This record gives sequence, structure tokens and C-alpha cells, in this order.
Amino acid sequence: MKELSVFCNESGDFGEYDYHSPYYIITLVFHDQDIDITDKLNHLEHELSLLGFQNHCIHTGPIIRREEPYTNLSILERRNILNKLVAFYRNIDISYKCFMIEKKHINDEVESVTKLSKQISSFIKEHYDEMLSYDEVKIYYDNGQVEVTKILSSVFNSLLNNVSFKKAFPSSYRLFQIADLLCTFELLKIKLDNKTLSRHELFFFGKESILRRNYIRKLVAKEYK
Repeated sequence: MKELSVFCNESGDFGEYDYHSPYYIITLVFHDQDIDITDKLNHLEHELSLLGFQNHCIHTGPIIRREEPYTNLSILERRNILNKLVAFYRNIDISYKCFMIEKKHINDEVESVTKLSKQISSFIKEHYDEMLSYDEVKIYYDNGQVEVTKILSSVFNSLLNNVSFKKAFPSSYRLFQIADLLCTFELLKIKLDNKTLSRHELFFFGKESILRRNYIRKLVAKEYK
């Protein structure tokens, strides 16, 4: 049975515009289950265990901002954890797509849902034949935000007849944590382009050029075209 796994993560909320959180991003990570990533996954687990983070669920944003559970770690320790996840991502055969709205130009929650639904719908239509080539397209999401659950269910079910949904949590799947990684770096890319990186972000990466060259350029190479 040919299966496409789709892991979903989001950044932001559907509330009113706030300059601290001006964007809403949904990231989908795609993995063809015929492509075995077990060895690379085991390598990641081994590398993390050497750092003292065996079976640890990696949260990219808190690593960069030095928030729980990383408050007592040095910047080098935090960079090491993040770099292990980035290396894993770069070595596996997956792809991703980010969908984004700027809340400043949105009137209400209904418009937010509509705009994101249209973006995801257009993407599926563009890759319709490929999506239908799978016996099953399985969507993994933790149902963390009701609006996202509704978007995924309505869009995928209306366009495809081979879709199933599984409630799952980031701690259970490394590819969920990759979706979180990509959400965070999509936002960092926007902030980098707009010269709005925070003090914590600039301190963590050292220089804007390092963030762009060593991270963003390498991460976007797997964007679903």
C-alpha cells in the first residue's frame, strides 16, 4: 500500500492582529512511506543521546529564545541540539510547503481561514495527480487549533478521496518536530528579509549572514515545488 504521510504544524494564532505575532503559518511536511528513513532516524537518536537528550522532543523556537526546557543550557549546547535536527532534515528524502498570511491585512478569523484554505487548496490542485497516485494520504496533526483541523479536513476531503486523519503529538514523531523547525525558520526568513529579527535571534545565530547561508538556504532546498 502506497502511503504519503503529511505532518502539520502551525505558528501563530487566529486572534486579532498583534505586532508581536503578525503572521500565521501552516507548514506541511511530506514523506513517502516507501522511502525508509529508519537508519537516519536511529542516527539522530544516537546523536541526541550523546548530548543527554535521549527521547527528547525538540522545540526549535524555545531553543533559539532560551525558554523552557532549555533555560539552563549554554548557547553552544542549544546550537548542538538544533544542528542535530537540521542535519537529520538535510539527510532525509522529504519535502515541505509553508502557507502564510499576514494578519495585519486580515479582517477576522473567517477571512484567515478562507485565505489559508484557498492556498492549500491551490497547492493540492497543482499536485492533484501526484496526490492521487497514493493509496492513502494520511494527515498527522495534534488538533492543537480547531481552525487548522477544520481547514485540513475540509480542504483535503473535498479534493481527495484517499485521505485519512490521525491525531498525533510532536513527541511521537520526529517529522512533526521537523514541521515545527520549518515553521520557525519560515518566520525567521520573513523577519530576516524585513530586518525585524529579535535580540535573542540575532544572538543565537551570531550574524544575519550565518542564519541565511547556514540554515535558511539549506532548509528551503526541500520546499515542495
